[in-house]
This record gives sequence, structure tokens and C-alpha cells, in this order.
Amino acid sequence: MGMPSHQDPGLLVDGVARFVPPGVDHATLPRSFALLEPLPARGPVPESWALFPRFQSTSDAFVASFPIDSDASLYGTGEVAGPLLRNGFVTEVWAKQPFRVEADGTAVPNYDERSKSLYQAHPWVLAVRGNGSAFGVLADTTYRLEIDLRDGIRLSCVEPFPVIVIEGVSPQEVVQRLATLTGLMQMPPRWALGYQQCRFSYYPNARVRELAKEFRTRAIPCDVIWIDIHYMDEYKVFTFDPERFPDPKGINDHLHALGFKSVWILDPAVKAESGYAVYDEGVAEGHFLCDAEGHEHHECTWTGDAAFPDYTRPETRAWWTRLTMEFLDNGMDGVWVDLNEPSPILPLGAELPEDLRHRGGDGIAAGTHAQYHNVYGMLMAKATDDAMRESRPKRRPFVLSRSSYLGGQRYAATWTGDNVSSWQHLRWSVPMVLNLGLSGQPFCGPDIGGFAGTPSPELFAHWIGLGAFLPFCRTHNALEGDQEPWSFGAATEKLARSALTRRYRLLPYLYTAFYEAATTGLPIARPLFFADPADLALRDEDHAFLLGSDLLVQPRLLEDGGRDFPMPNGQWRSFTLGDEDPAAEAAHPVLRLREGAIVPVGAGGQTTEEAFEGPLTLLVSLDTRGRASGRLYEDAGDGFGYLDGDYLLTTYEAVSKGDVVEVRIAREEGRRPRSVRALHVEFLTGQGAVHAQGTDGQPVTLRRR
Repeated sequence: MGMPSHQDPGLLVDGVARFVPPGVDHATLPRSFALLEPLPARGPVPESWALFPRFQSTSDAFVASFPIDSDASLYGTGEVAGPLLRNGFVTEVWAKQPFRVEADGTAVPNYDERSKSLYQAHPWVLAVRGNGSAFGVLADTTYRLEIDLRDGIRLSCVEPFPVIVIEGVSPQEVVQRLATLTGLMQMPPRWALGYQQCRFSYYPNARVRELAKEFRTRAIPCDVIWIDIHYMDEYKVFTFDPERFPDPKGINDHLHALGFKSVWILDPAVKAESGYAVYDEGVAEGHFLCDAEGHEHHECTWTGDAAFPDYTRPETRAWWTRLTMEFLDNGMDGVWVDLNEPSPILPLGAELPEDLRHRGGDGIAAGTHAQYHNVYGMLMAKATDDAMRESRPKRRPFVLSRSSYLGGQRYAATWTGDNVSSWQHLRWSVPMVLNLGLSGQPFCGPDIGGFAGTPSPELFAHWIGLGAFLPFCRTHNALEGDQEPWSFGAATEKLARSALTRRYRLLPYLYTAFYEAATTGLPIARPLFFADPADLALRDEDHAFLLGSDLLVQPRLLEDGGRDFPMPNGQWRSFTLGDEDPAAEAAHPVLRLREGAIVPVGAGGQTTEEAFEGPLTLLVSLDTRGRASGRLYEDAGDGFGYLDGDYLLTTYEAVSKGDVVEVRIAREEGRRPRSVRALHVEFLTGQGAVHAQGTDGQPVTLRRR
């Protein structure tokens, strides 16, 4: 994780300043886990700086507060349920599996808008001023932190902490600067953008084979099948049940032959059982968390009594990396790390004691679990990401982590945890993904259909219609019932196929948006106010959203009736992707293309590989000057050749002269050869679409109506 960072106050880079509470020796402050690398101050904060924190200390807390104007809008705070706009809310930055209590007193492991803490920990607030300029506040601490947004911004913690303030002319600039500080997401393998099917659990291996066959027989696009904990022998991590999964490599080979990838789960808890090699190694090498007296600490998990690795130790991370590399020898394509807040199973709501001891090393100081709880999941994800990189140096890793910390996007994607099959949780899918994106984590999405409970056919149809346009697209559910696209009858299956066909056609544009996120830090799914940050009417819109900068998605998230959407300035022309079915029109989002934009789409297919083959279509929407432009990013879809120039970034432009429009290449970047392919141009007008055919790389002309 590197050497301890400087925590000296002052200007770090243009637009970014660090402040330290008065009377606190900055040299005694803990290292930063959020920052990509140590950032010493290069000078004092200039007098012209717009925003300074007000520090104060009470008998039980250190507080940093910032006033805001009445027309300022607040966002971020990571993973939170409820509306996009966070003014008036209190969040506790503490990674936790949430439980809500039903009317009969039963504790249920899921969340609602009253849940102050969820699985992720992001001590970050984005503020957008009335004029569209913005600033962000990062409380650079791993300790439990309260973010109180009821009257300005108030941050409080039991330990002193530095505050980093980011100024920007727009929220986009602030989010990009946050990514520069905390690290960019890595470019994922292209298959990770496909549809993914998961449940708790698919077993035995014959069930996995049946599932894969069913997708191909029914011609429903799908790239990934996930394997949950029931593959393990008595839920012991790094083992395989000899009856359910006697040949894990064989099942992975079978999936690969059908064009699927596989992602298998790992939990941090290690069964405390003498004779179990993983546990015996952990004991012998000192890998487990202990209490203040040095006694190994156990909690009740799926395995029963279990010990927890101390990922602050470099030796423990190396041990976990080695075990994961051996695990990957069975042909898994990705790894899912779960319950890594960390969360025991029983009693409900249990947490590891905050006085447990982490021993640290290699720049991480020894400390208590109170200090390192929030980064436990991120450190586990890093060790798992290291395993994938070392095991397969020519392949891009894919790790999904339930828990993480600000900056964890460097190592893993995430999802929004154990949601519920309800219309309310469907609606929360959008603001949760948007606020995670505004908190530095672009690659995220909900469990489509809801994890707990069983959706109605109508709810599932609406949810997969929305999920098709979110960065991470996975259906996942618990044990209550089946939740495959065909589980709700022929009509819903048809709607699910239509939704996923739309996603697979849009993959060239979506992959380009992932490239933009991996190189600039801009989210993939963006709040509508990004189209015009000064337009106050867009600030609280949390149904509609932008995908990249050019597509407006207007989903159907209400059980009864429609909804009027606020619209950004300019023309946003609706279009279809071959989904004119009236039933799909009632369930699936309306798509609109920004004037002045060109969006690349493909022919679709059953897998992402098929989706990037064949002809290319450009959707063109001219602005009032008769011009449009858009980009297409292409590379091998895996590996790291793109870092050495093996990619092609094409900027297409359209220019209108009279009633003739010419579409041509304006710029090219990278040394990857252009594919020989047909080019179809679809020119959107107020009266429909005009079409033209050509060859990619050559100008195409068409006549306007």
C-alpha cells in the first residue's frame, strides 16, 4: 500500500487544499488510504481560496463544518438509500451489513432510507452551488465518521482528521479531480459489461450446466454465470464440495465452451478447524485478528466459528493472494469477495469488536479495528486483485467487492448489496448508482429484480429494463424463488430479451463510456444535472439519468402511471434500438440522444464478443448549427496492450451543408487497425430517421428530409 503519506496542510495541487485542525500535529495523523499516493503540500493555501473549514472539538468529537448557500445541492456520501439529493440527511461512514426491524420485531438483512450506514464507506460530499460551480469535501479518515447535511456540511469523528477541499468550475471537474487524487477505476475485461446471472445459489454443477444451456437455447444474451458459496465444502473458503462441485475446472471449461465466463465467491472468514489447511496456515503464520490480549478472535459465520485475516499485514495479503492464485488455477474468470465489511452471520447485526488489534506493516501502522474496519473490504479486494494480476498477467482482472472505501475503485467493482424486490428499491437503484459514481466508484449496479423476496413479472420487467442501462448488469436473488429471465412467463421473458438486446446493441457506446471513466474519472451513469449544472430544476431528478454525456435514459420506475421528466435545455431526440414492441415501450426506458451527438451502436448478439463483431451503426442528431460529433473506443477487449497504444479512438463528425449531411472521421488515436466493416448511419430528425450505408473509414453522405 506504500509509505505513509504527508498530512501537512496547504495547497496540494491546483484546486485542491488540505486543512488540519488547529493544535493537531499533522505528523501524528494516520496515513491516507483514500489518496492514490502521498501528496505533500506544495505551499500555503492562497488568500483567494473560497472555502475554509471551521474546526472545533467537543468532549467526544472533532468537528469540521462548512456553510453552504441556500441554493447549494449536496450529493455523494457513497452508498446510501433514498433520494439523489442529500440535503437534510445524516450518514454514518461505517461499513456495515444493514438490518431493519419489521413491525413484529424480526430483523431483516436489508436496508431502507433510514439506514445511516451501508456496506461502503465514502467520507465524501459533493456540493453544487446555485451557479453550477462545485466543491467537494473529503474527510481523510478511516475512523467512523458522521456526515450531517441538515445545516450545511458537518463532519464529526472521535479522532482528529484532515479535510481535503476540491474546488471546480463544475461538478464534473470536481469529480475528475477526486479521481485524480483517489485513483481511476481500471479498464475491465469487455465481457464484464455483459449481462450476468447469479443467485444464492446455483448448485450442484449440473444445475449450472442446465442454466447455461437454457440461456443459449432461449437466445437470451448473457456473458457470465456466478457461483455462490454452495460450491464450498462446508462453506470453507478455498475448498470445493466433493459432491456438488467435484470438478470445478471441468465446469468452467464447459461454460467457456458455450461462450460464458464465470465468477466465484470468496468470503474472508476462515473456519476455525484444526486440520483445515487454510486455518492451520493462518494460525502458524499469524494471519488472524486477535484481541488486546493476543487471543485469536472468532465470530459465527456460514462455517460456524471462524477467524478473520488481518489484511493490514503485508504478509497476510501475500498469503491471501497466493491462496487465490491457486484457486484461480481452476479456470475462474473473476472473483466476488463478500461479507467483507467484515460481517458475521449470527447474531444478526453483529460486528467485530472495535478493540481488536491490527498489526500493520509496510507503511500501515498497528492499530485497532476501530481504525481499520472501514478499509477491511478494500484491503481484501486489493489482495484479490493482486492475485488475478499475478496469476494472469496478460488478462484484465475482475473483482466485485461488497465492501470498500473511498479509492476502492482502483481494485474492484461493486453492487448495492442486499436490496428487496419492491418498487421502492427499484427506484432507489438509480440514485444509489449515481451517488456511488459521484463518490469515485463508476462501476456499480443493483441486484436486478431484488435480492430478498420475489418480484412480480411486471416489476422484474421494469427492473431489467432499467438494469440494461446501468454499468453493472446482474440479476441476483436469495432462496425464495427463481429469478431467471424466463421465470415469470413468456411475456416477461420476451421483455427481458428485448431489454438485454438493447444493452448489447449499445455496448460500443457503453464501452467507450467505460474508457472515459477509466481515463478521466467521470461516472458512466451520470445525474441529469450534469447536462446543465446551473439548472436548479434538474438537481433533484433521480429517475432519469445520463449514460455517458450523450444519452438520456428515462426509466419507468412507478408501479402505477407515468411520470413527467424535467428536460435539459436543447433537443433530446427519442430513438429506438429495434424495440418497437408496445409491451416493451410500456416497461422499458425511453432513450433520447443529445443534439450535436453521434452514438455508435453494434448489431448485438448473445455475448459481448458477438456484440463487437459485424457492422457499425452511427446514430446522428444534429445541433442547431447542423453539426454533430461522437467517439468510439476499441481495443482487444482484454489484456493490457491498450496501455501501449493498441487501441483505436475514433472521433466521428457530421456536417450539414444545405440538405446534405456528410458523416466522416475527424480524428483517430491509437495504432490498432480499423476493422473492415459496413457502416450504417441513422440520422434522427423530428419526422423520423433517415438512413445511409457505407464503409467505416470512408465518408458517408445522406440527404435530409
